[in-house]
Amino acid sequence: MNVTGKIFGINGPIVFVGGNQAFKMGEMVLVGKDKLVGEVIGLTSERATIQVYEETSGLRPEDEVTGTGAAISVTLAPGIISNIFDGIERPLKEIARQSGAFISRGVSVASLDTQKLWDVHITVAPGDKVYGGTIIAEVPETRAIVHKSMVPPEISGTVTKVVPDGAYTIDAPIVTIVDSKGVEKVLTLTQKWPIRIPRPTAKRYPSDRPLITGQRILDTLFPISKGGTAAIPGGFGTGKTMTQHQLAKWSDADIIIYIGCGERGNEMTEVLEDFTKLVDPRSGNPLLDRTTLIANTSNMPVAAREASIYTGITLAEYYRDMGYHVAIMADSTSRWAEALRELSGRLEEMPAEEGFPAYLASRLSAFYERAGFMQNLNFTEGSVSIIGAVSPQGGDFSEPVTQNTKRFVRCFWALDKSLAYARHFPAIQWLSSYSEYVSDLAPWYTKHVGEDFVECRNQLLSILTQENQLNEIVKLIGSDVLPDDQKLVLEIARVIRLGFVQQNAYHPSDTYVPMEKQLKMMRTILYLYQKSKLLIDRSMPMSLLKSSRIYDKIITIKYDVANDELNKFDDYKKLIDEFYDNIMKTNA
Repeated sequence: MNVTGKIFGINGPIVFVGGNQAFKMGEMVLVGKDKLVGEVIGLTSERATIQVYEETSGLRPEDEVTGTGAAISVTLAPGIISNIFDGIERPLKEIARQSGAFISRGVSVASLDTQKLWDVHITVAPGDKVYGGTIIAEVPETRAIVHKSMVPPEISGTVTKVVPDGAYTIDAPIVTIVDSKGVEKVLTLTQKWPIRIPRPTAKRYPSDRPLITGQRILDTLFPISKGGTAAIPGGFGTGKTMTQHQLAKWSDADIIIYIGCGERGNEMTEVLEDFTKLVDPRSGNPLLDRTTLIANTSNMPVAAREASIYTGITLAEYYRDMGYHVAIMADSTSRWAEALRELSGRLEEMPAEEGFPAYLASRLSAFYERAGFMQNLNFTEGSVSIIGAVSPQGGDFSEPVTQNTKRFVRCFWALDKSLAYARHFPAIQWLSSYSEYVSDLAPWYTKHVGEDFVECRNQLLSILTQENQLNEIVKLIGSDVLPDDQKLVLEIARVIRLGFVQQNAYHPSDTYVPMEKQLKMMRTILYLYQKSKLLIDRSMPMSLLKSSRIYDKIITIKYDVANDELNKFDDYKKLIDEFYDNIMKTNA
């Protein structure tokens, strides 16, 4: 590597370099005597503009900048799962071992352990034709994940030599191929990939199967598909992180990548500690066995915060290419957008709404568009689902990040502080949330859950909407003057809110609810509504119906019926029939 320029200006994380313009756009560079990691983001005939991913204090004019010739990339090899990285894939545990609790400037550590021996099983033989994506080796990365090392996308040829199965490091040669030009290429367990370039795929599938989360308000009312996108906007204390914890623990994704982007240090510490304690309900092993954490706190350099979500999505695409279903939790994209705003200000770009750069929308779309359910180059199927938290200041959903995010996601789970303060969790407001995946997923629900699933779901939402309209009247004149049929709507809506929408993450029968139980709960509530309506039509007063306490009994179904005791729903149907018969006999 040769020195290709010298600093002549510094503005926070932005460094200007004059002299020999041998840099390339997007090239990774090393800045100053501490060799701080940076990236070329602008080139003119007079200067190069570089954003530095580390603290720039101490840099001065005439310090040297060295080009590496390569773009900012991540190392892809066994050892990613269960690791904790910063925004540019530096392992925090190794940094802590070398330099203590705080990240030193210019610290140079390998992204992955190059000395560890992995148990490698070779899956190709001499004479095999291979191409980008072909799986050449399998490595048990954790108890939950088998790492499938692949031929890099741009390489193809014929296998000429393989090593026997055994223990190898990630940099050890394992397969040799010869391409069509007769050039020999040696493959290891490692490949590099630029973080800003999506990994190639063969085909994108439509959104026709759900990401099952076990959370009733999500699975039933506002579902997300595998390979889909969702936003969780909400103010401080509304439960964004807790919701993402539940999704990480219970969703049927194979791998979870959690990106803590610009969050407070103590909150990020809590997340890291919580994740290390979480147990995977599938296997009983630690959840970290299928999780990767990217921690980029608010006191870390803003440029690294901007890069962190690209690092996370690239790791996700790599595991998708192996045939896994990956879910990304980005917490939060608002902090990422604030990093964009700060860098844009340093670059003296023309600001748009609220000071955010004019390209905020295109950057958000470029991130969310990398989600999808794909056929990979090796003909396996995998998906990347993106669930991005948004932290609008003061809970104002009209601010630019929330509004632009709504343009590019098809699922919007709006958290409400009044629900959160009332201890109603998940605090997702059903009136302002929506999912555009319902019609796409309807055939799947009909085939795998029940033909009436979507119809029941629509009826529940209709009752909740009616309740909101009636509450406007109740605020003005009170509930006593309402006719009994409208009082019934309010009572059934209460049953839906407390017995179905509200969910207890700490109760063993309620923290995760299978789809079959969700449907049976809906059927039971709607059957109660149907029977109650018949009684109201026969002029039975609502006060008489409420005196039986049947509505409170239906609310407790979520606790009283375990996930493996679904036959108990027949007892509740009989209970509702008895309630109907008793009132009819008593008032005949």
